[in-house]
Amino acid sequence: MLFKAFFHKSICRVRSALGNGRGRAFVATLLIGALSGGAVLAQGQPGAGALRSAEPTLVPLPPPSLNFYGSPGIMDMPSAEMLPDGQFTAGVSSFGGQTRYNLTFQATPWLSGTFRYNSIQDWNMGGFDTYYDRSFDLRFRLLRERKYIPEVTVGLQDFVGTGIYAGEYIVATKRFEVPSWGGRVGETGRLKLTAGLGWGRLGSYGSIGSTGDRPPYDPDSLGGEPAYDQWFRGPYAPFAGIEWLPNEKLGLKLEYSSDDYVTETQDASIFERRSPFNFGVEYQVSPRTRLGAYYMYGSELGINLQVQLNPKQPVTQMRIPAPQPIPQRPSQSANPDVWTTAWTQNASVPAQLRDLLAPILMADGLVLESLTVTADTAELRFRNIQYLSFANAVGRAARAMSRVMPPSVETFRLVPLSGGMALSATTVRRSDLEALEFDGNATDALLAVTAFSDAPPLSADATPAADLYPDKSWSLSPYFSPAYFDPDQPFRIDVGLTLRGTYRPAPGWIISGAIRQRLAGNVDGGPPSNSVLPHVRTDQVEYAQYGTTLNNLFVAKQWRPGHNLYARVTGGYLETMYGGLSTELLWKPVSSNLALGVEANYVKKRDFDQLLGFQDYDVFTGHGTAYYEFSGGYLAQLSVGQYLAGDVGATLSVDRTFGNGWMVGAFATKTNVSAEEFGEGSFDKGIRFRIPINWFLGKPSQQTFGTSIRPVQRDGGQMVSVPGRLYGQVRLAHRRALTDQWARVWE
Repeated sequence: MLFKAFFHKSICRVRSALGNGRGRAFVATLLIGALSGGAVLAQGQPGAGALRSAEPTLVPLPPPSLNFYGSPGIMDMPSAEMLPDGQFTAGVSSFGGQTRYNLTFQATPWLSGTFRYNSIQDWNMGGFDTYYDRSFDLRFRLLRERKYIPEVTVGLQDFVGTGIYAGEYIVATKRFEVPSWGGRVGETGRLKLTAGLGWGRLGSYGSIGSTGDRPPYDPDSLGGEPAYDQWFRGPYAPFAGIEWLPNEKLGLKLEYSSDDYVTETQDASIFERRSPFNFGVEYQVSPRTRLGAYYMYGSELGINLQVQLNPKQPVTQMRIPAPQPIPQRPSQSANPDVWTTAWTQNASVPAQLRDLLAPILMADGLVLESLTVTADTAELRFRNIQYLSFANAVGRAARAMSRVMPPSVETFRLVPLSGGMALSATTVRRSDLEALEFDGNATDALLAVTAFSDAPPLSADATPAADLYPDKSWSLSPYFSPAYFDPDQPFRIDVGLTLRGTYRPAPGWIISGAIRQRLAGNVDGGPPSNSVLPHVRTDQVEYAQYGTTLNNLFVAKQWRPGHNLYARVTGGYLETMYGGLSTELLWKPVSSNLALGVEANYVKKRDFDQLLGFQDYDVFTGHGTAYYEFSGGYLAQLSVGQYLAGDVGATLSVDRTFGNGWMVGAFATKTNVSAEEFGEGSFDKGIRFRIPINWFLGKPSQQTFGTSIRPVQRDGGQMVSVPGRLYGQVRLAHRRALTDQWARVWE
């Protein structure tokens, strides 16, 4: 009864924190995880079907539980544990008038980052009833756990922000197997012991020494810049904790905290800290969702809801219809007549082969653009409209050709197109496909004999698809336009419908436009801009005042000006706030990890009603950009140039893309705008993520959803949004992307 009452009171607290709208930005993410956890659980339940239950499954080790800051830890204190590689977590924790919304990403096995949004009630410093703050954390693993060696991690908490929660630590954790209690037969329990030293906030109680002077917290700071002069300086204090997991569902925690909560309990009266000891109990609701209730600092009840997702563990396993087998050609020595090349003398054969091939490709989500056939070689140019992985598309196209091409055709050259541009050429021998399809080492063996190169110019003898151009299409879809971190309403959103029409008069040309109708939302109630720079992005509220708008309307031309070169020109109403002319040139060899691009734009600011008019603000903006692909799906991008407000500087971004299309990244921009001119946050930065629809549906799709989250939207370091930028189109069909997912060539 005591346990149930404890949870009931704690849940009431988190309801209070979420019910006023403060946490809605994170609730959607949490629900996705909670629902997906249930879906995975259901697959293993009786009645799911004999076929499904017979499929082999891999049950990963339980991930570490999270502390109130969204990192692996006890309650308020961190542990040294790292999450599984690629893990993406969302959580909300609350105690003592403080609510923290956390997003954490395990970027590498040894590095993780956290973005946090905090609300502190009754914060009377600076005249705030409830104070809202954003912060970032980084954690680095120094030692991996071994038999007699604990895991050791160093962390920077709130290292780039206002510094309210700033602290640094070095912590060690050792795990032990112990007898299970209340678990399944054969199950073992786990015991985790953690101890560490903390500085800053984490060194404010029970200090045992000092490493120099530490600048005090400044409530008037603009924040946003790394506080190098604070790191590992000032008093340091020990902290410790124990976590006992008697079975796979239940967890019990005890913690000694080195955080004295000076500002909250002495400078303000947010809660009363009576003890350094914290106690907690947690329950694993589903494979992805964990709920905890706690007694904090001798006076407060707390709650922590944790949702953990991993791109490598989709909600629904991908199920693609099995491909048609590759037909075996008869022996040339035994059936020489079948291998004749006399068919090349018949001018109608290429068109007949095209007409046979096109419907087979279409059934696999591929569109035939042209076919060039000689006695021993066939080149297929096609559009991939179904698969995120171009290796999938190349494999399906090769299988289709093997079913249609005459036996004498030995070499297949597969050329995917995007917007009329040939992206690359993958050359495979038909005999290799026939010999390796059922080989135990088929993937590596086929890769060893496959060539990747730049696509040659289209042959004059190519047979184009019949009636493919002009092409027109339209779609009606929902849209969501969020606005984050307004002090009066931390999360705002507009929702509505987008009607989009597209016309392609010829290869490489596109005319497209979109009309939006807002159905509901509250972005129009946000505060007006207070920026001293030209209002290139902070007039979002002004643009949100209108219900029916022209989102964009443009004409674009894409082409290949030369070897390894790609070009684009786009003109019209490019995005919600700007219209004009955009040009781009990209150099990207097929087998190179490096790409270089240059983009130049002349744009004018659109009227707030987003119809056809413009305001009296125009600017030349453009950037030179270097892209570099690392192994493991990491992409670094550095852009240098002039931004919309006329400021000059550079943007660095690092993204990690997983094999199934998940992407998580971060970006930062520094320009010649000073921190004072920029305003709160000091410089532009943020995180972004993209999730493929097929991760939920288990069916091939190129659709994704995602967003970018900035601590604060300001005007410095802002770029124009141009539809159809080149690198994103080109990269997917080049050697690195193809070979990273080459196993899918057989799917």
